[in-house]
Amino acid sequence: MSVKALLDSSATGMFIDTAFAQKHRFKLERLKNTLMVRNVDRTINVGGAITYQVECNVFYRNYVERMRMDVCNLGKTEIILGMPWLVAHNPEINWEMGKVKMIRFLPICGRNLKRKKKEDKR
Repeated sequence: MSVKALLDSSATGMFIDTAFAQKHRFKLERLKNTLMVRNVDRTINVGGAITYQVECNVFYRNYVERMRMDVCNLGKTEIILGMPWLVAHNPEINWEMGKVKMIRFLPICGRNLKRKKKEDKR
């Protein structure tokens, strides 16, 4: 499926919207400890605490990564990639053109990328 993700340097994690995750039947994994969620304006999120996460593959052009995302109410946004993702990947972002270029890959991402390329050749 195709989805637009919001890159958010003020977000403290990676998040997927509750309704989106349920609609597309992601496997919800219960967290051992719940996490309180605050919106950008510091108010408590109407969806309450984060109690679930999902594990999924994220594809962007020739890039693929397996990641965990916390499930919470994001309103009209389906996915948010926050500072942990931005710091780990340090993508090249052209703000004027709205383009993201993946130029630095984590070792695990590189293994997944090689595997995907081999599968594509079959």
